Amino acid sequence: MTQVGDLTVGGVLIECDAIQRRVEELAAEIDAAYPSLEQPLVLICVLKGSILFTADLARALTLPVELEFVACRSYGDATTSSGSVELVKDVSMTLQDRDVLMVEDIIDTGMTTAFLRKHLATHHPRSLRLVSLLDKRSRRVRDVEINFRGFDIPDRFVVGYGLDVAQRLRNLRDIHVVEVPESAG
Repeated sequence: MTQVGDLTVGGVLIECDAIQRRVEELAAEIDAAYPSLEQPLVLICVLKGSILFTADLARALTLPVELEFVACRSYGDATTSSGSVELVKDVSMTLQDRDVLMVEDIIDTGMTTAFLRKHLATHHPRSLRLVSLLDKRSRRVRDVEINFRGFDIPDRFVVGYGLDVAQRLRNLRDIHVVEVPESAG
């Protein structure tokens, strides 16, 4: 265990080698799901947590892709969702009649993902699917369909591989469990 300010970074939940293997497997599943594209697949990276996963996934895919970015806010610097979702950055390209794949780092309550999926649907894509590296089903409040799932994880706060707490610890190569003081949430 390592102390970072008031946080205790615990053991490794998912090692970087396991993450990279699963990213390769997900890329193969996604390649197979889009056998004939008229245009490149649009990967929508949900900032900031999905940036590393999106980059690795884009490199592992064999089909042509374009990258786009959206940003929402529901946690702020807290360790639990505020319950409301705000769109901070919308897409800057047209999605109409395009095949779109939302790339999420983690889905827990499902509120942000449900919000984003509904919002992106208003852009009238040809198809809209979702890949999530992590799925924390025990926290689900809103149902969301995950088309491509990396790992199911227990109800623990995690950091690393893009996931953060108060913008810290995104750069850890593995995914770690964090012990959060009661007052931090």
